[in-house]
Amino acid sequence: MKKSLLALAALGAFAGVAHAQSSVTLYGIIDEGFNINTNSGGKHLYNLSSGVMQGSRFGLRGTEDLGGGLKAIFVLENGFDVNNGKLGQGGLMFGRQAYVGLSSQFGTVTLGRQYDSVVDYVGPLEAGDQWGGYIAAHPGDIDNFNNAYRTNNTVKYTSADYNGLKFGGTYSFGGIAGNVTSNQIWSLGAGYNNGPLALGVGYLNARTPAASGGLFNNGGTIAPNTPATATAAANFAVTSPVYAGFASANTYQVIGAGGAYTFGAATIGATYSNIRFGNLGMTFASPYKGQSATFNNAELNFKYQLTPALLIGAAYDYTRGAEINGASRAQYHQGSLGVDYFLSKRTDVYVIGVYQHALGETLSATGATVNATAGINGLSGSSNQNQLAARVGIRHKF
Repeated sequence: MKKSLLALAALGAFAGVAHAQSSVTLYGIIDEGFNINTNSGGKHLYNLSSGVMQGSRFGLRGTEDLGGGLKAIFVLENGFDVNNGKLGQGGLMFGRQAYVGLSSQFGTVTLGRQYDSVVDYVGPLEAGDQWGGYIAAHPGDIDNFNNAYRTNNTVKYTSADYNGLKFGGTYSFGGIAGNVTSNQIWSLGAGYNNGPLALGVGYLNARTPAASGGLFNNGGTIAPNTPATATAAANFAVTSPVYAGFASANTYQVIGAGGAYTFGAATIGATYSNIRFGNLGMTFASPYKGQSATFNNAELNFKYQLTPALLIGAAYDYTRGAEINGASRAQYHQGSLGVDYFLSKRTDVYVIGVYQHALGETLSATGATVNATAGINGLSGSSNQNQLAARVGIRHKF
């Protein structure tokens, strides 16, 4: 009897240790709110939408201690629409993230569907990732700072934290037989976060981004604008009026940098990105076949923690479009304001307002030169140069 009791106690102790060495966490965010869009294709639009401040999601995060400082890790993260229950990211079950890997004192290596280095190291420094949501992201999220596009088939390395310094990179296999570079994506980045100072740099390079399975067409968070023709819609997933006419590029490249400094309750930050669409006309027909187009974007943002529960933010963003033969460059001026009030650690209510004004000329989805129209990220494009969006929302984390 005593031996049986001792065996049972030993088994219980062993089970306790095993449980302590392995864990799985269920987590998620539900973000819902009411929106006003003053120019949705020429009309006012009033509606409810999900996941503006942060994408609505649920996920599983797990870790297992393998001994000697080595751990196995995984993440499966789903995106969904609160209003109709549909899956996000083009209907993918785990469209936000899905990866498995190993972590040690030397860093982490993961395999699967993941975020690129621009998203990881520079994205958190823009207003859209902080208090403004995706409507406060740069026009069309042209530099992917707000994570509009994710990478499939990706190997990712993230370093350990060296007194606030982290760095890493990704490589995504294209998966096209006989063509190593088609749909290939790679990125590099580094970030420093220590005390009041935060810095980040990143580089992203994607081949044939608009091809099937490419960066622009693999189940990202795509704005619901409608391209000019059905043919254009079948060819690529980019629908933002800001750069839909440049999506035929063979190479999409982003160089980004940002920084922020906190003094007391205030934080001031800035980001810069250079976006290049190289060798137009490779994915589908373009009147500028073989040419390349470059955009530049700069943002200045500010936030102030009025109380532990109340945050206010403001940002100005400027985008200068690519030069087109015989046309004036498009320009986009955008201002954002936000107020976020935390009812608890898990629940907050917020108000966001974004105004955008466009100037000059750009390319349409069919490659024609047209007057630039406003296109706040994630919204149906404006019929003219101006667009104003406002949102009142609630977010709950679990």
